[in-house]
Amino acid sequence: MYATAAHIERLKPPGRRAFLPWLFMLSGDVQALFKGKTPLPWLGGAGAAAFVALYVTTIYTSLDERRRHTRAPLLALAGLAAVTYALGIGYAGDWLLCFPLLSLASGIVLRGGKRPLGPVILALAGSAGIIAGFRGGASDSLTVSYGTILSGLVTAAILSLFETVAQLRATRQELARTAVEKERLRFSRDLHDLLGHTMSVVVVKAEAVRRLAPKNLEAALGQAADIEAVGRQALTEIREAVTGYREGSLATELDRARSALGAAGIEAAVRRSGPPLAPQTEALLGWVVREGVTNVVRHSGAARCEIEVRGGMDRVRLEITDDGGDVGSRTTGTGSATSTANGEAAEGAIGGTGLKGLAERLSAAGGSLESGPCGRRGFRLVAELPVDTEDPMEPEVKEARTS
Repeated sequence: MYATAAHIERLKPPGRRAFLPWLFMLSGDVQALFKGKTPLPWLGGAGAAAFVALYVTTIYTSLDERRRHTRAPLLALAGLAAVTYALGIGYAGDWLLCFPLLSLASGIVLRGGKRPLGPVILALAGSAGIIAGFRGGASDSLTVSYGTILSGLVTAAILSLFETVAQLRATRQELARTAVEKERLRFSRDLHDLLGHTMSVVVVKAEAVRRLAPKNLEAALGQAADIEAVGRQALTEIREAVTGYREGSLATELDRARSALGAAGIEAAVRRSGPPLAPQTEALLGWVVREGVTNVVRHSGAARCEIEVRGGMDRVRLEITDDGGDVGSRTTGTGSATSTANGEAAEGAIGGTGLKGLAERLSAAGGSLESGPCGRRGFRLVAELPVDTEDPMEPEVKEARTS
């Protein structure tokens, strides 16, 4: 079963503790030391302790972003290599398993395109195979060499994959922010041009009314009628320009909600997690945020409001809770909203006002909206939508733009 790109993005990269259990490969050697089956056990014990300490140091420093690009991981790796070769040459046997662990640590430290990971792993595999061949046999040589190559390359590939995914995610978010900024700039230019021309005409005709009123009332009334016509036309053009712009991103609506709650003296806690959403899904959730926060500001008298967005594989959940009272006015003033994807939407045009209209709109898009009391005091508004959905209002908006 193939993992989707969204599933891969939600996976967390292996942490430092994920590589520590591999030290159990040396458990047989440690048992031999305690049983006295190893010559000079005190020397072997010191070597094993040094190997574990240097291995842990190498892993922890190379996976720490603050110390990764310093000399500490390289120095720890060099010490680990020295101990590995000493144990391998001096004791051979199961101690040769230190080489795959050394290769694993090398893959972590030398991952990325700027460090010679390939030659280092090949050198480790070759030397491990030679030592195993002299002290054991051909089968031991092949096994140790293969394990050494595989452990280093696989570890480096996995970590590099997660880092690449993180970089791609950051790049995508940056591109999205850039696109939003460009759209805002375009809208501001269009609005400036539109209002600048309209206001110039209004000013000129208002001056004409002022001059003509004392002399020719009929001409002045004609100019006033022109001002009215120009104003109506300007309102129409502004509505057309704003129609597409009002469907802002969810991030923008969350920022506006935080600002509105703060201005009303309500402590705001906004949390968001999950993969990026489709534009229409963000637009619908943006409507829910606007309506929910408006209810909190106008009717709740709350001291704290929490907004949480959690995205999953197939559905995204938006929850708005507050600790205010006056729950009745919020469920009856705008209409109690409980609608599911399997239920029938209310009759009439989709996209009405208040929670009832939002419930109908989300239901038509395959989602749901529920609202009601939260505990002894408070109110909760919960919206769920498919990750990829289509706003039922979008065809009407497109038709309005082209008509």
